[in-house]
Amino acid sequence: MAPKRSDGAGAYPKAVETPAPDKPDPATLYAALDLGTNSCRMLIAQPKGSGFHVVDSFSKSVQLGSGLERTGRLSRSSMARTVQALRICQQKLKRNKVSRMRLIATAACRRADNAHAFIQQVQRETGLRLEIIQPEEEARLAVVSCAPLVSIHTEQLLVVDIGGGSTELVWMDISSVPKRDRPRAIMRLHAGFNPAKSPFPAAKVVDWISVPLGVATLRDQFADVQDDSARFALMSWFFEENLTEFAPYKDEQVRKGFQIIGTSGTVTTVAASHLGLKRYDRTKVDGLRMTSDQIDKVIRLYLTLGPKGRRRDPRIGEDRQALIMSGSAILQALLRCWPTDQLSVADRGLREGLLYAQMSADGVLEDGPF
Repeated sequence: MAPKRSDGAGAYPKAVETPAPDKPDPATLYAALDLGTNSCRMLIAQPKGSGFHVVDSFSKSVQLGSGLERTGRLSRSSMARTVQALRICQQKLKRNKVSRMRLIATAACRRADNAHAFIQQVQRETGLRLEIIQPEEEARLAVVSCAPLVSIHTEQLLVVDIGGGSTELVWMDISSVPKRDRPRAIMRLHAGFNPAKSPFPAAKVVDWISVPLGVATLRDQFADVQDDSARFALMSWFFEENLTEFAPYKDEQVRKGFQIIGTSGTVTTVAASHLGLKRYDRTKVDGLRMTSDQIDKVIRLYLTLGPKGRRRDPRIGEDRQALIMSGSAILQALLRCWPTDQLSVADRGLREGLLYAQMSADGVLEDGPF
């Protein structure tokens, strides 16, 4: 299974702000929907300064890609679950009278033989028009969303987005950008990974890759392995094997000034477990830095708990217990490959990127500090 790569594409975000206190003018609202291999998520937001207020949101595990590895097609049951979730999204959009929106689908729909028929079914039954985006745009959305978390001391940056059906990695060299301009330079990648000449300092994308293995697809690859620990080890090894064509993997990197930012449900779940949260709190997780020892300790805990224990753990739960181990295997492989003992946790991603892209295109955002 060879990783896909390309030249680039874009959008652009920062941290989600607090919910808007008053009923907003529908004319000011924007929506972003991200239909992935495992989850369906949507945000409705109103521009606020250089950021936005969240007005309404939706998130549900629909497992659209269930069985896709085996059959190459989206199953009837997974499509039915997804359409049901999308009906709720449509109702929220209608209730809030949203007219500006972008609704995207990612890896599962890119790979499924019957994706086009499914997109037509969604439009017929919900009125929503889904757009299947390519890996390069998915990678850019992840990068730009993480820009506010970049340290002023960072010179080499790796952004990792662990999805349900694929994992995007983007390596950037920002050493030539003045320290105070680095987050803003990364934001400007919404114009593409190889933008035209600009008077502003530019972040250089050294290489990027989209590995067709995410938490759902990697789990399905090794579903026949019964032993929990053996399956975890095989998944971690297999993911690392798929990184061999990624340029920065081949060469030894300097440890000083290196930062990894991870964005995904896996990363935020591991962070919540590390903090011992009884109830998930985004304000405590987003921007947290974890050492590789702390991450290893959480992963060892997951292995000790086993499937039944993970299912009962409130920070993991029934839906995520199987996926958390494939995600942890990816995370462990990444920390094994690159010269850092820290990971920055990002609770943000494609939805934020989609919102910022729309708002930026309409010129409704202020060019203020993060």
